Amino acid sequence: MGMTTLEKILARASGKDSLRPGDIAVCRPDMVLQTDLGLTATGTWYRPKKVFDPDRITNIFDHAVPAPAIENAWAMREARRFNKQFGMKHLFDVGAHGIVHVIAAEHGLARPGELLVCSDSHTCASGALNCAGRGIGLTDLLQALTKGLVWYPVSPSVRYEFKGELPPVVSGKDVFFHIAQTYGAHTGTSIEFGGAGIRALPMSARRTIATMCAELGAEFAIFDCDEITEQFLKGRTDRPFTPALADRDADYEDVRVIDLADVEPYVILPHSVPKNGMRLSAFDQKIRIDQAFVGSCANGQIEDLRVVAAILRGRKIAPGVRFIVTPGSQAIYLQSLKEGLAADFVEAGAVFTNSTCGACYGGHMGLIGPGEVCITASTRNFKGRMGSAQAEIYMGSPATVAASAIAGIITDPRTLMAAAA
Repeated sequence: MGMTTLEKILARASGKDSLRPGDIAVCRPDMVLQTDLGLTATGTWYRPKKVFDPDRITNIFDHAVPAPAIENAWAMREARRFNKQFGMKHLFDVGAHGIVHVIAAEHGLARPGELLVCSDSHTCASGALNCAGRGIGLTDLLQALTKGLVWYPVSPSVRYEFKGELPPVVSGKDVFFHIAQTYGAHTGTSIEFGGAGIRALPMSARRTIATMCAELGAEFAIFDCDEITEQFLKGRTDRPFTPALADRDADYEDVRVIDLADVEPYVILPHSVPKNGMRLSAFDQKIRIDQAFVGSCANGQIEDLRVVAAILRGRKIAPGVRFIVTPGSQAIYLQSLKEGLAADFVEAGAVFTNSTCGACYGGHMGLIGPGEVCITASTRNFKGRMGSAQAEIYMGSPATVAASAIAGIITDPRTLMAAAA
């Protein structure tokens, strides 16, 4: 019996010839990412006496940037000291910062066939690049930093085979929502994406889908490596890589076919994601919103911001609605300025922020209050995620969020575009 993509990556990282579901893989990570949030989670900074490899450890400031509180400023000071003490190759400090998973992709830190670890739960984002990424706890992160070791139970995998092409306006976020609504949670399993249809999915869509798989409880989420992957990484990494490809006789828990042509825009209802959505074509409720948000590791890419700007251009945000747009990195922020997207946002009445996790995780940059309703193109919608536990968070694609911000109620973006035609 052959191996899945995940089994191959973990086998290589653990020095094994093969692995099966249920095995324990003790692995040497190819890259360890550390963010500013983990440093303040316990109010302490661990001061290890050694690190396993300074070239394979990267510090990225993303969650609370610039520092909104004293403890955040202190944590960043400690991270700078840590970086200098051990001569780390990479530090993405204030001004060069960005959301950790966006930085990992932009700078070639997540590479095909490799294993990446980070204390953030959306580390599965790296799977878009055929890289096995998974969030780990702070104690596990300390072991990874110092010993260069991390362990995982090898999980069974579900494979999704894509075919066809997406209709206009439909995005990678809607593809994920379609999977979440059709199949529900994937707790204790890993997810693999392939098929001829992935050629119709740009890297931006793949990154959104892989990132969001954390909301299904997936262990890992990995796309096949193809010419789109290799083209994206061209000029972003200076080391050769070896993609991982599942064997033809790999053993999957299930193989499911998704026809991209059948996917429609979705809205996810408050408080959870799996099996908690509706196609917008069947959503007839008039839900008034107080805040709209586009950003995060899932949808702060330049492609997402271009979609938002195209919808906002020449229009105004509805009275009583706050619209916050956050790029995933300072590079995306700069590109938005160069393309005039930032002007489109501000002229429509939106707020365009620096690159940070901010509003997505309810840290700063625009929290929602008791009794308010938010629609977001970010990662999570559980109670209290973006502010008050007495608020409600709906989820949609960047197009859906932008259209809703214009209308003042949750709106199918196809309706808005049809009216403008």
